Amino acid sequence: MRLVSIVKDIFKITELKNRILFTLALLAVYRIGCHVPTPGINGNELSKFLAQKGGAVMGFFDMFSGGALSRVTVFALGIMPYISAAIIMELLTVVIPAIGKLAKEGEEGHKIITKYTRYGTILISVVQSFGIAVGLEGMNQGAFVINPGWSFRLTTVITLTAGTAFIMWLGEQITERGIGNGISLIIFAAIVARFPSAVVSTIRLVKAGEISLLFLIFLIVLMVGVIGAIVYMEKGQRKIPVQYAKRVVGRKVYGGQSTHLPLKINTAGVIPPIFASSIIMFPATVAGFIAIPWVQSMARHLAPGTVSYTILYVSMIFFFSYFYTAIVFNPVDIADNLKKYGGYIPGIRPGQKTSEYLYRVLSRLTFVGSIYLAIVCVIPEILITKFGVPFYFGGTSLLIAVGVALDTVSQVESHLVTRSYEGFLKRGKFRGRRA
Repeated sequence: MRLVSIVKDIFKITELKNRILFTLALLAVYRIGCHVPTPGINGNELSKFLAQKGGAVMGFFDMFSGGALSRVTVFALGIMPYISAAIIMELLTVVIPAIGKLAKEGEEGHKIITKYTRYGTILISVVQSFGIAVGLEGMNQGAFVINPGWSFRLTTVITLTAGTAFIMWLGEQITERGIGNGISLIIFAAIVARFPSAVVSTIRLVKAGEISLLFLIFLIVLMVGVIGAIVYMEKGQRKIPVQYAKRVVGRKVYGGQSTHLPLKINTAGVIPPIFASSIIMFPATVAGFIAIPWVQSMARHLAPGTVSYTILYVSMIFFFSYFYTAIVFNPVDIADNLKKYGGYIPGIRPGQKTSEYLYRVLSRLTFVGSIYLAIVCVIPEILITKFGVPFYFGGTSLLIAVGVALDTVSQVESHLVTRSYEGFLKRGKFRGRRA
């Protein structure tokens, strides 16, 4: 009954109702596009071939495209080129001072960076789609290409690049006119869309006796435990006490109150595993299309479950956790703002000492958050590759799905609370993930 009441409250708010319906409509458009075939490709035969030969690498990357990559539909590249371009721009903000200056110029600077990110997305899409076209011509002696040649290559490049550009536009429209972060919701939709088929295939394997019922129960318990751990850690905070000194202006007294500065355990959110996955997995996937011995060897070493993959994946999760945290949270700026408005941390001198203290606390929290991300992402990978779990719904996908769900619910909560409606949970009890 409470859920029905909440849904009624949502539809009482015209703006919120329109935003949710708009988001669902664009996600439906995205899912339809995942089934539109690319011209000149025998998609059914290719999908069967990749299901047998693609391995864990193909299964992992196909998860982020919602199954579009294995069928090579118009959305085969998915949103990964955009993510790769965003990674490059984030790195350039640190390396190139001019771009770093743009990032600090507010909305206008971010518009310019977004424009460069779009250009980078198109460039990466062209390179990746051309590699896929050439790889398809060489796979199985060109059995999956109807008319090989430059006309096929050009058509594939234009089609797949246009598909990625359209997905990027859908994500931006959802962010601007819908509810939640559009790019994250598209990834969420791609992951969740494969869950029903995974459940059906698992039930078939249990009936066939290939998976024991006890092992299935273990997997369910593990998945529930991972979801619980993700929710707990994503909502976890270290509250730094802040005291504001009293200021007398005329006959009025300002300040004097106590508050706190919340520092999240996982400040970077789902960014590190997404960035790490996009960097590692696509080269390995493209390498699988090319029949060159040393390229095939590289693909095998970058396959999920191998020691080299695990070491590289964990290292990149740590790197991007610290890197992204340093971008979104600047202890020096926080310390200067506290000093400017008469705030201080009890027992810590304002200014440089405060920034050093915040940096030390944030470094320790980021280290704990990186360990949590690595464990959540790596343990299910081991189960999939070593114990033959028949579906690719591992820690990374769970982390993304739960994180995006928390973000979206938090935004819906804010719309309801600002209009004096109760949210999905009791008022005051829910603390969603901060953007």
